[in-house]
Amino acid sequence: MITEAKIARRKLSLLQLAQDLNNVSRACRLMGYSRQQFYEIRRNYQIYGAEGLIDRLPGAKGAHPNRVSEEVEKAILEHSLEHPGHGCNRVSQELALKDIQVSSFGVRGVWMRHKLLLIHQRLSRMENEIRERSVTLTEEQIRLLERFDPEFRDRHIVTVCTGELVAVDTFYVGRLKGVGRVYLQAAIDCHSRYVWGRLYTTKMPVTAVHLLNNDVLPFFEEHDIPVRTILSDNGSEYCGKEDSHPYELFLQLEEIEHRTTKVASPQTNGFVERFLRTILNEHFRVMGRKKFYEDVDEMQSDLDEYLLYYNTKRPHQGRNMNGMTPEQAFRKGTIKGPTENNRKEVKKAA
Repeated sequence: MITEAKIARRKLSLLQLAQDLNNVSRACRLMGYSRQQFYEIRRNYQIYGAEGLIDRLPGAKGAHPNRVSEEVEKAILEHSLEHPGHGCNRVSQELALKDIQVSSFGVRGVWMRHKLLLIHQRLSRMENEIRERSVTLTEEQIRLLERFDPEFRDRHIVTVCTGELVAVDTFYVGRLKGVGRVYLQAAIDCHSRYVWGRLYTTKMPVTAVHLLNNDVLPFFEEHDIPVRTILSDNGSEYCGKEDSHPYELFLQLEEIEHRTTKVASPQTNGFVERFLRTILNEHFRVMGRKKFYEDVDEMQSDLDEYLLYYNTKRPHQGRNMNGMTPEQAFRKGTIKGPTENNRKEVKKAA
């Protein structure tokens, strides 16, 4: 109020000075106002008197004239409580099916007034409602709470020794001129991050078996370490009838347990997924700009050189790696002998 009174007195002094000097331009120059400001101040003073000299913020007073009605606002809040993951456009479209017309900007305005603009805020509101009254959560609400729950996100696959869990996956590398599609069959030891990879022109169970039989299992046998469990997605090259599928039969023959990830949950197989992103950025995209490949054997030769570097010379900053190379972690992991309790722990975590 003191600042507003000073500004009002200064404006009044401007009007008096202009009257004494009988010169508007000179009075504005001395007081630091423009002629447009002077005429606006004089007009407000003539209409509203002394109150016209007080600065007022522009805008509507009270509720905004374009604000949605209370019924629409209540419908938006109820829908956001039941479906906190829906965005502005989705809420607007869902309400339109119920004959409630509101734009996405109207939904956003309601969220801003109630501090629900972020999905975390809407989830917190839902949790508070659950604490206050007994509510049965839907599958969508449970999935969202688990997705944004730090404890759920921070869960990891736990392995106690080398060979306890080997993750496999198929990666589409690209199309080679004159050859066709090229796929990478990859396998990674989840304890040491030691990887094996081989390129094929088909995505079949026989290629998945070939990688295990020719590269992965001989390497473990060389170090006298058994492979206990294979973790894969639900692709047709890995899954099928146990009595007829080549991959399933091969694992049964080698007495290796086969576990699959949850459908539409690639993060469950995060070790191999992270490796595929690394090899894409560090090898395939780089070599694709350096060389023109004519056959898969040439690509495989360069891939073998990269995997040798990856396993023996590239330090890793992943969980429990602390800058070790996969080869160092592989050897270190062979020292620990897995107990029955450790195996149960690994099985539960993976």
